[in-house]
Amino acid sequence: MLTSDLHLHPRGYKTHKWLDLDATYLIVKPKFSLRFRHADKLRIESAMPDSYRFGDYNNGFQVGTNRGTIYNTFPQAPERSETPPRPFATIPFSRDPDFVNRGDILEQIDRRCSEPAARVALVGLGGIGKSQLAIEFAHRITEKQPDIWVFWVHAGIYERVEDGFRTIANTVKLAGRNEPKANIPQLLAVQRTERQMDHDPDSADDRDVFDNANIAHGTTSGNERERRPFATYLPQSQNGSIIVTTRNRELAFRLTGRRQNMIEVGPMAQTDALALLEKKLGSPADLDVAADLVQALDLVPLAISQAAAYIQARAPRSSPEKYLAEFRKSEHRKSSLLQYDAGDLRRDGGASNAVLTTWQISFDYIRSKRPSAADLLSLMSFFDRQGIPDWVLKPPRVTKEDIPGRRIDEDGDTDFDNGRSATDGAVDDDMDSDTDSDLTDDSADTTDDGFEDDVAMLRDYCLIATTEMDEFEMHGLVQFSTRKWLEQWGQQETFKQKFIERMAASFPTGDNKNWATCRNLFAHVQVALGYRPSENREEIWATLLYNGGWFAWSQGRYEVAQRMVGKARRARENRLGKEDTASLDSMSLFALILLDRGQWEEAEKLFVQVMETRKTKLGADHRDTLSSMANLASTYRNQGRWDEAEKLEVQVMETSKTKLGADHPDTLTSMANLSATYRKQGRWEEAEKLEVQVMETRKTKLGADHPDTLSSMANLASTYRNQGRWEEAEKLEVQVMETSKTKLGADHPDTLTSMANLAATYRKQGRWEEAEKLEVQVMETSKTKLGADHPDTLSSMANLAATYRNQGRWEEAEKLEVQVMETSKTKLGADHPDTLSSMANLASTYRNQGRWEEAEKLEVQVMETRKTKLGADHPDTLSSMANLAFTWKSQGRHSTALALMKDCAQARQRRLGAEHPDTLSSLATVTKWGS
Repeated sequence: MLTSDLHLHPRGYKTHKWLDLDATYLIVKPKFSLRFRHADKLRIESAMPDSYRFGDYNNGFQVGTNRGTIYNTFPQAPERSETPPRPFATIPFSRDPDFVNRGDILEQIDRRCSEPAARVALVGLGGIGKSQLAIEFAHRITEKQPDIWVFWVHAGIYERVEDGFRTIANTVKLAGRNEPKANIPQLLAVQRTERQMDHDPDSADDRDVFDNANIAHGTTSGNERERRPFATYLPQSQNGSIIVTTRNRELAFRLTGRRQNMIEVGPMAQTDALALLEKKLGSPADLDVAADLVQALDLVPLAISQAAAYIQARAPRSSPEKYLAEFRKSEHRKSSLLQYDAGDLRRDGGASNAVLTTWQISFDYIRSKRPSAADLLSLMSFFDRQGIPDWVLKPPRVTKEDIPGRRIDEDGDTDFDNGRSATDGAVDDDMDSDTDSDLTDDSADTTDDGFEDDVAMLRDYCLIATTEMDEFEMHGLVQFSTRKWLEQWGQQETFKQKFIERMAASFPTGDNKNWATCRNLFAHVQVALGYRPSENREEIWATLLYNGGWFAWSQGRYEVAQRMVGKARRARENRLGKEDTASLDSMSLFALILLDRGQWEEAEKLFVQVMETRKTKLGADHRDTLSSMANLASTYRNQGRWDEAEKLEVQVMETSKTKLGADHPDTLTSMANLSATYRKQGRWEEAEKLEVQVMETRKTKLGADHPDTLSSMANLASTYRNQGRWEEAEKLEVQVMETSKTKLGADHPDTLTSMANLAATYRKQGRWEEAEKLEVQVMETSKTKLGADHPDTLSSMANLAATYRNQGRWEEAEKLEVQVMETSKTKLGADHPDTLSSMANLASTYRNQGRWEEAEKLEVQVMETRKTKLGADHPDTLSSMANLAFTWKSQGRHSTALALMKDCAQARQRRLGAEHPDTLSSLATVTKWGS
């Protein structure tokens, strides 16, 4: 019903107001209604009985007052033809003067767009620079070919795609576009075959926009509307190309049809990231700070631009260095910086310029479409960013209560040539590795399928990446953004706890049979250090850190081991009390770590506390009590307090014999410990007697190839070597080495130890080539297996240096010894016993070359530090005194050298006894120099 005047014009029509009526004006007053019919004549009916009609030519008649109805359908009038404009580019963004060319990505786009009917997709995270690459390419192609169309369509939501298509139609003056029932996308698809046009659908991230959101257009069935997905309208002709930018890898495949047409856009190369920062801020004052900053921002272009905008807005009170310091200050501060939005003319007005907001849009979408995928992303955000194993992420099929603690005994001694000691039967691991599953195969398959679907969705949105090792990786900023997103929804603690529970169930004890698994998961345990959970969940967290610290200790990573076990100890003591078994286990392991760090007094205090508490709580003859006594004896042995060590070890041995039996493994271990103390004192016969007994019993009880049996054979060989019984030592050591290779593997730590022991025997005999061959092999394997800075690797380097020194290959020896010394200072500390040993070795090389001043400087430093650290009469301190005396004698300072050597000999008589080899050696030297 029309309620206003309707004017009919003779020259074509647009919309419903202008119709062709053969030069006749028709004025219709308000009381009339106008109805269109499929007829060529106009019929006017009055409200009165009479009705009126126009003639065949529709002219010469004017209607006055009428209360009837006028019926007519006017004939279709042809649309006026429009002259198509010349092609031009409609790029909604100006060219970026700060654009940085990223490798060959633009060349790839150009090469693929040059093919007929080309479709190319740039795929990557939000803010990774996809649209900036597309903008730059569009401007470049316009420069080269100004006579082609270039269109830009925002494809984030349905309405913007439809608007984009309509804008194209209006720009090219597409015929038929103004028809009421016009299907513009279909018209464009047809037009695409006649003109050369480039389309750039930007930010096509939502698959529903292309698959489920449809364009409606009229049909011959009246009011019904046919609906077709957007994707079906993308033209497929030979006359142009389509470039898509999207975060969704699967959508990119659906729109391009081939994986080869997808170009992955990842973080910038560091050189490109630095170039972008320089364009934004100018040349950096400190290139290292700039490099650290772009690395902290994961080389993500949007994050770098965001940081640069923040710095510029606050200059000169802000700088890259200050920004980086603030960024690293706390997670709260980092979040604030990453939410800064200064705007960007070259980003769509609906897109955020804050990297956190940009990614959280994707998180929201994933949660709405597949909540389980969002849960998986949430869990992964708490892991280390690299090396996330898929088996840890999969939901556990069964649950098994975690064992709250493990008992670790250092109750044995395997000989190393450089004086380091390892444990003999050191670990008692009660964990049962066998698990039973009640899940059926069907449910397991369903779980796996769901997990793989979750992974596929996260990969499609470029939030995670997979490796060939069935592991996942994430960008650190994506993880951080996910955690902040969880915080907004109040779920951060929930998923943090899930991470801790999953890791605690997956990370085994630090026993060497578990090292492969521990090594793969250890980085994630390190992350867990900062994830202290709520008080009622601390026990699980403490178990994870305890096992992680155990492994770190076994790898010689004493600093991180101390942090982990220290936190586990405090958590257990707070939660369970200091006398709880798990708390005492933590205290004992913590003391063992201090022992290996050379902090003997602190270790002794803790061992005494553990021992006394266990005596009171468990009894003097309980197995755990005896273990703590053995650990305390080990501390005494390392301090050269032989009498105290021997007293405890005899007590442990006798009690074990009575309580457990003479052939019990713990009893045999206690005997091995006592023999080690005898060996340190040069009491070879007593040591040999015990070692033979231990070896033979273990052969009978455990088998000739059992690791504990092999350890006892190595100990006996060491005693033979120290007595100069080379053939007997060599025979045992070859047997141990070959059996270890077969039983444990050529690269097992125990095998490497046996090889080092055999090399030491060769070196004592002057068989340099054979020694060197083994020592090089041990060193290289240790570097690969344990790491270049592991204490065992450093020991192998020191052994090889000793072989070079004995051959007079001073430069090669010095090079290794300097490396060992510097690494030991960094890794263990300047006053660690191993560091002091490495300094003494280097001084020996200097002395043998006649470089007296350099040797003296080191030897004085070693002697004074040992006096302070170990005591004036410690065996190692006395050795350093003897070394310094030799250097003074070589310099011609005879009286000073003789006086120092006399002091050394007297101290050795008191400390070691008159029959100790070192005492006899120093006495002989005094006699020689005094004659």
